Amino acid sequence: MPDAVPQIVSTPLNEGQRIVDTFVAPTKTFTDVLRSAAWWGPLIVMIVVSIAFSFSVQTKVGWGTVMENNVRQSPKQAERFAQMPPDQLATAKAVGAKFTAVIAYCFPVLILIFNAITVLLVWATVNFGFAGTAKYGQVFAVYMYAGLVFNLKFILAVIALFAGVAPDSFLLNNPVGTNLGYFLVGTDLPHILVSYATHIDVFEIWSLILSVIGVGIVAKVARGKAAAAVVGWWIILVLISGAFS
Repeated sequence: MPDAVPQIVSTPLNEGQRIVDTFVAPTKTFTDVLRSAAWWGPLIVMIVVSIAFSFSVQTKVGWGTVMENNVRQSPKQAERFAQMPPDQLATAKAVGAKFTAVIAYCFPVLILIFNAITVLLVWATVNFGFAGTAKYGQVFAVYMYAGLVFNLKFILAVIALFAGVAPDSFLLNNPVGTNLGYFLVGTDLPHILVSYATHIDVFEIWSLILSVIGVGIVAKVARGKAAAAVVGWWIILVLISGAFS
């Protein structure tokens, strides 16, 4: 009888190990997703960091200031506000501030919705376009773990807020200078170009790389095909969001 070939069995990871390995050994995390597509760990981290960030903005900047900063980025909206009578302007600012607060505290819900749409597109592409074998839940888990790196960005934003960042220059959708667009705000460049430049972001690119690795593993396709699906849809969605901005 020939010698038996030893089988390498990976040890199941708990949620804490998955989260840590996403940063230091992502292949282990995404391989474990094949065993279990649970993603409650990244969700809890995202909720905690999101609440901490929103509370920091509320106490250090104020929702009224955040809303006014956003208005200044849109010349048409700023012109419309300038033409309002004082009583209507006060009402519009109050409503805008409350709406901004709701959006900030509901950020995790918005991320889940956006991920659900993105994952559907990527999952369909790798499975039907590149003969992958991933389940939708597995690709969704990959995106949730890959999104963990964004929490570092918002932690940096919290630190910047408590370090004394100027409230009048704070933008909720671009709170810290980890991307090219952050340094182009206030220039004469078209707003759409500034919007595109915000996606040239250290953490966004890091998350994309992790997503490519994870999708390749759970779909059992070559990394090039995973990159074509992940990066291809990212480019399309960035172009669409920039046009709407």
